[in-house]
Amino acid sequence: MNAKQNASPTVQELFDLTGRAALLTGGSGHLGTALGSALAEAGASVVVSSRDRKRAEAAAAKLPVTGEASHWGVEIDHKNEASIQSGFAEAIERSGGLDILVNNGQGGAADDLTTVTADGFNSHLDNATGYFLLARLMRDHAVERGKPASVILIGSMYGTVGSYPDAYAGIPGAVSPVAYHALKGGIIHMTRHLAVYWAKDRVRVNCLSPGPFPSSKAPPELVDRLCDKSPMGRMGQPHELKGAVVYLAGDAASYMTGHNMAIDGGWTAW
Repeated sequence: MNAKQNASPTVQELFDLTGRAALLTGGSGHLGTALGSALAEAGASVVVSSRDRKRAEAAAAKLPVTGEASHWGVEIDHKNEASIQSGFAEAIERSGGLDILVNNGQGGAADDLTTVTADGFNSHLDNATGYFLLARLMRDHAVERGKPASVILIGSMYGTVGSYPDAYAGIPGAVSPVAYHALKGGIIHMTRHLAVYWAKDRVRVNCLSPGPFPSSKAPPELVDRLCDKSPMGRMGQPHELKGAVVYLAGDAASYMTGHNMAIDGGWTAW
């Protein structure tokens, strides 16, 4: 091994995603926009997916371009296997090869314990199926290329802790769906399972679990109550996920797999 190969990489090199390509599902939403910007700012080419191709293309067009990177939008309905297959193939064709997958897409009705139907519950769990199918495609693609890859699943603080019932009580539209909790808990454990099976393939699988990051659509009274429940006394801002996703995507986390990283203002530390 020569001196260059033996040299320790700098911090800047560890967080540099130049020359890599990422597929980001749900990249046009509240948190997806910040995740895509982070990957692009670190030098990656980003393929943004959405169920609506025009939304995906619009989100990709807004991403910053670093160096010779390029960004694209593709259509993927991650609850539809045929759409997953075709969208993933298009992402590879556009990018020339993927190195990073961020499973961020999310869809499901906001029904509570008393009103959720079997179909509504299963609709939430379908997100986990889509996450798995995309992750497996990414693993197979990496093995075929003979290159390492990073898979990042987006979990939630509600994958590890229950809700405070009093935070939601009496507020119209304020619901913490039981099916969402089941989904996110499953995603966190699926992360561990896939990680141990794919580690020798050089495919790392980690979970990024945001805490309270409400969008502008959240009822103001609910936000106030959640702030009271948070050790930091405030909600998260989307940009506060950017460092974590770049860390997990690149060489800075090269010896990390099967981990759930909570960015939650201390919520799960209570």
